[in-house]
Amino acid sequence: MKKLLTFCFTLLLASVLFPQPKVKTGLEVLKAENFKILKGKRVGLITNPTGVDNNLRSTIDIFYQSPEVNLVALYGPEHGVRGAHSAGEYVGSYTDKYTGVPVYSLYGKTRKPSKEMLKGVDVLVYDIQDIGSRSYTYISTMGLCMEAAAENGIQFVVLDRPNPLGGNLVEGNLVEDGFFSFVSQFKIPYVYGLTAGELALFLNDTELKAKGLHCNLTVVKMKNWKREMTFDDTGLFWVPTSPHIPDVDSPFYYALSGIIGELGDISNGVGYTLPFETFAAQWIDAEKFADEMNKLNLPGLLFRPISYKPYYSFGKGEILHGVHVYITDYKHVRLSETQFKVMEVLHKMYPDKNLFEMADSSRIKMFDKVCGTDKLRKSFEKNFDFNDIKEFFYKGSKKFKEESKKYYLYN
Repeated sequence: MKKLLTFCFTLLLASVLFPQPKVKTGLEVLKAENFKILKGKRVGLITNPTGVDNNLRSTIDIFYQSPEVNLVALYGPEHGVRGAHSAGEYVGSYTDKYTGVPVYSLYGKTRKPSKEMLKGVDVLVYDIQDIGSRSYTYISTMGLCMEAAAENGIQFVVLDRPNPLGGNLVEGNLVEDGFFSFVSQFKIPYVYGLTAGELALFLNDTELKAKGLHCNLTVVKMKNWKREMTFDDTGLFWVPTSPHIPDVDSPFYYALSGIIGELGDISNGVGYTLPFETFAAQWIDAEKFADEMNKLNLPGLLFRPISYKPYYSFGKGEILHGVHVYITDYKHVRLSETQFKVMEVLHKMYPDKNLFEMADSSRIKMFDKVCGTDKLRKSFEKNFDFNDIKEFFYKGSKKFKEESKKYYLYN
């Protein structure tokens, strides 16, 4: 009896000190099912450091060490399969020194697996944590890999993971013809409100179908994930998805300032210790700027004056002044429109500082690519008033949110 009580107490103590995550990812479900959908097949794995189980063991190692999985190839997105590369950095193919498995780069000579890269592969497995914004390139990689799988008669499996922004937040216009790129690969809103698995179902039924393709797709669903959950609600460990997305809140800030950062003439904190959390430049009065932004009473946001000296990127070695953004209500904040509100306020404060005129042509082109159109910039620049673009900005997202519900895997 004493031993039983001691055992029960130990279990209780362990549950308090080391609580189990509420959510089981697709990888955890696959493990629990003893990899049955992969048995007898030659597996190609598309992953990076975010592919981990609930104990932070790499999907690569789990597959390589499992007698049930024949891992024959690895495929790395932007930043590489081991996450060692910077944003936009060319990545070559090589042999993984830990497993001896060949690694094919999908951010080097090609963004889409070639027939040669898929030789000897029966099933492609995608296991990457995304951040819920269209311009983040992992979903572009997923879609192009699905396309390659469909063209080569290869099964495609998505091990689903949470959308860290939750499954209800949808913002921004749809991508228009002439502006599709690797940072706007699909006709979806900037913030699209789907998990990777749900998005894969959507892409299979729309993007691939339009090309006369159909992917043999299987989504391994999570357990216990709900649409209202942010990543912090899941109980899972956050693994940095890239160098500038280090924290569990970073996906929110990326959606809030990533677009304006493409102009290259104002700091959004990249290059300092607060990536995507600031708006600052040499010529800004921090106190006045913070006051003006707080006067807008934007839902779920507060602005604090800040001065800092970036270590690299825009403003390196110079003292910049501006605001540090705090998200106070993750359920009601309107993320992607915030950067347009920032430009609106800055133009009123400094009418001689036109951020579009200050940017070079390559930056303007990238801004339009990330926006998925040039209409936002051209319309907004006339008066620097978000109300001029608000209807266009949200019209497509409302329709998308309604139409995408049929691909929901979770309530």
